[in-house]
Amino acid sequence: MSHINTAPQHLAPGTAMDTAGGEVTCVDFWANGFGMRARIALRELGVAFRYVEEDLRSGDRSELVRRMNPVHRSIPILIHGGRPVCGSVNILEYVDETWGNDGGARLLPRDPLQRAHARFWADFVDQKVFSTQTRFLKSKGAAEKEAAKEELLDQLRRLEEVLGDKTFFAGDEFGFLDAVLIPFSSMFHGYEQHGGFSLENECPSLMRWVRRCKERDSVKSVLPDEDEMYELHKKWYGITE
Repeated sequence: MSHINTAPQHLAPGTAMDTAGGEVTCVDFWANGFGMRARIALRELGVAFRYVEEDLRSGDRSELVRRMNPVHRSIPILIHGGRPVCGSVNILEYVDETWGNDGGARLLPRDPLQRAHARFWADFVDQKVFSTQTRFLKSKGAAEKEAAKEELLDQLRRLEEVLGDKTFFAGDEFGFLDAVLIPFSSMFHGYEQHGGFSLENECPSLMRWVRRCKERDSVKSVLPDEDEMYELHKKWYGITE
């Protein structure tokens, strides 16, 4: 696999490359769904950045991670002008506040109520969907797997209701909640393989949203191969079937 890339990321001609007072580095692992959020957000707002791969398959964290995130020793880490920002949702908000343009591209909605709404559902993704995904993939026995599968599908349907008939979660423009959720789609194929169901049948509107997101350069340049993602998670979670 050719996922390691420590060279500066080059953006399309004509794309803004402002780094607002210092070099920007994103420390992440290619298959880290939380880190994908940060890389998508940086690309959405036209921020040039250097990508440093931290292989999560190793139990040891690098000196850079230990120094920049001594509390959790986790990734992603955004380093801007030598100063770290940790936590994927925190990074999204920092990127938006630092490089978002009030007259142009922003991730969070301008309306305070809509911003609160986006943050609420981002928390739902992290606290509910991720934990259910983990339980689903780790499940042992048909009954446990079926229960976790139904809970996961119920949560995805709830998000589909939030999306409604909008192009993206905030309306016509790709934004904060889209960046939070779209990395999870890289495991949708794994869900189907593991649970024996079709998300096209279960959540058709959500899958149309996935395809719209994948048309964006910021997303398609970050999301990994779905088969590779599932194979990696099978090793992580001890899936043998």
